[in-house]
Amino acid sequence: MQDSQSSQQLSQAIAIASPLPRKSRQARVVWRNNVVTVGGDAPVRVQSMTNTDTVDAVETAIQVRQLAQAGSEMVRITVNTPEAAAAVPYIREQLDRMGEYVPLVGDFHYNGHRLLTDYPDCAQALSKYRINPGNVGKGDKKDKQFGQMIEIAAKYDKAVRIGVNWGSLDQEIMADLMDQNSRREKPWETRQVMYEALITSAISSAELARNIGLNPDNIILSCKVSGVQDLISVYRELARRCDYALHLGLTEAGMGTKGTVASAAALSVLLQEGIGDTIRVSLTPQPGEARTQEVVVASEILQALGLRVFVPSVTACPGCGRTTSTTFQELAKKIDDFLRGEMPVWRTQFPGVEAMKVAVMGCIVNGPGESKHADIGISLPGNGEAPAAPVFIDGEKALTLRGEHIAEEFQTLVLEYVQRRYGQKA
Repeated sequence: MQDSQSSQQLSQAIAIASPLPRKSRQARVVWRNNVVTVGGDAPVRVQSMTNTDTVDAVETAIQVRQLAQAGSEMVRITVNTPEAAAAVPYIREQLDRMGEYVPLVGDFHYNGHRLLTDYPDCAQALSKYRINPGNVGKGDKKDKQFGQMIEIAAKYDKAVRIGVNWGSLDQEIMADLMDQNSRREKPWETRQVMYEALITSAISSAELARNIGLNPDNIILSCKVSGVQDLISVYRELARRCDYALHLGLTEAGMGTKGTVASAAALSVLLQEGIGDTIRVSLTPQPGEARTQEVVVASEILQALGLRVFVPSVTACPGCGRTTSTTFQELAKKIDDFLRGEMPVWRTQFPGVEAMKVAVMGCIVNGPGESKHADIGISLPGNGEAPAAPVFIDGEKALTLRGEHIAEEFQTLVLEYVQRRYGQKA
């Protein structure tokens, strides 16, 4: 009877989960020969933003480079004053001198029409403009000032992200929709009206941009909110109504664990449904924390979903009463830091290394098994186990490490494995 039930269960294979295909049109973000495609069949792109004073061109260029080396494929900078606009070409020049051709995105609010008009070198040095329809002007000035920015984008063939934000929503649209809602037989909840206002603002602005002359393939939309369920609701509807490339991210995600978890929860649901073409994790840096942490989190979200691979993954057990001291924790951290630190060079030196899997385990229960599943893994001794650490390479036990220098010796083995497996063949 049991065999019959087992056969029946095996007659239908368990479906393998994978993200749904995306259906957005493709856009291009270009700087010289570096073309970053967004949408369509292109990978989901990671974006970040500096927190330096843009007027300081050197400091800003250094942070842009740090973000790019961490894996950011576009970096947004604040352009809010004439001095900032004047600095943008010098930032671009500094990056080019360093051999860093990551596209720069200019973030404009309130006075973008004047800055792009008065500083044409800034307009040309940027690869993409971020325009917030809620902050381009009021009344009769709104369409005129929005139009000025779009005309410049069209002139220089620049991509534009029309970025609506619920903290600066177009109040005229919101008021009009609230008025319409009051006349409904069954009025919507206020939150639903706000959703509609966000989507209406984004899509109507995109249509206006097209009418002015912007190539529709240069348009990217976003509707950012700070609540996880709100973001999911808005983007599902936005994706249903248009085929523009979409930028995802919680606005003001928060600090540390809260911001990381909230961003992962919201973005993962949407990305699994095939929604989203670029992402940013808007973390508030903790004191002393590197700005690059937001890039690390964004990359890890994509890697965890199987959408991208950026850096070799390190499998490490959480530890329990079986594990000894903190040796395996320290080794896992050391190996992870080592891999991330080497990736800016390894990306070009060792193609494919980003897909490598490393295991650092703490006892005999799962240690050998996980190490065999990895490309290279080590199983450290737990409580009561012999003071030896077997190393597994490509699923086979290769050697056993002993003594006080296990960490250093294993790191050397990892480096040798990378060079042997991923090195360019003559």
